[in-house]
Amino acid sequence: MGAGEVANFAAYAFAPATLVTPLGALSVLVSAILSSYFLNEKLNLHGKIGCLLSILGSTVMVIHAPQEEEVETLNEMSHKLGDPGFVVFATLVVIVSLILIFVVGPRHGQTNILVYITICSVIGALSVSCVKGLGITIKELIAGKPVLKHPLSWILLLSLIICVSTQINYLNRALDIFNTSIVTPIYYVFFTTSVLTCSAILFKEWQHMSAADIIGTFSGFLTIIVGIFLLHAFKDVNFTLANLPVSLRKDDRAINGTLPTTYECFNHDEESSTCVGEIQSSENVPSRRNGSLAAF
Repeated sequence: MGAGEVANFAAYAFAPATLVTPLGALSVLVSAILSSYFLNEKLNLHGKIGCLLSILGSTVMVIHAPQEEEVETLNEMSHKLGDPGFVVFATLVVIVSLILIFVVGPRHGQTNILVYITICSVIGALSVSCVKGLGITIKELIAGKPVLKHPLSWILLLSLIICVSTQINYLNRALDIFNTSIVTPIYYVFFTTSVLTCSAILFKEWQHMSAADIIGTFSGFLTIIVGIFLLHAFKDVNFTLANLPVSLRKDDRAINGTLPTTYECFNHDEESSTCVGEIQSSENVPSRRNGSLAAF
């Protein structure tokens, strides 16, 4: 996990946050595949389709990835952080977070899933900005520049610790109260949207993108959202390709009006419960008809 986080940290240092954050969905994909092999967790048809959609959406996003403005030094980063647009955005994030933590959270956090997830998401946008700045700091430190004397380095480090600690705290609260299959997709959508907004304001990544690239980026993002939703929302549903022909046969029988006989039901254990229901329904049809005629 430590190696993975180091690699994720390096990705933010060398690539646009608009590209790195949505590709975080691949960790969910890899976890689902590995758990099916090593933990004997079954990956149903919905999960497999969700994995394919996540790969497809990630590929589309990589193809249409935006080009961010080059920020090579801490002085340039401090210039970006002092931009009026980002200052207003960061101030709003802090105010909204404090209101959610101290006012809304104690009242509605136990019943509304969006409260804790919103706290994690909006603060996560600031943590990504801090990671971006620290990545630049590390690159300058390796180059032999005296960046440790720059106060911005320590401000970014302290801010990152506070943001990450808050994120972990409230994400764990959400996971303790609500179902993981619901929390994970919602958190991914909220967090990624917050990061995209923050990066657009801080690094102006969308200014030089064509309409085709903008549409492609949003299309890839929406495709990933659908894939993550299918992967998590239906993970407890026992539905595979082997069950698909059975379901189609049942639908065909219902459409054609052909019901199985009692002999067929006793010879097919897997469909016995369905057959019993169909036989009962077929027996009730004449009685309902007779009742309706009698009433008439």
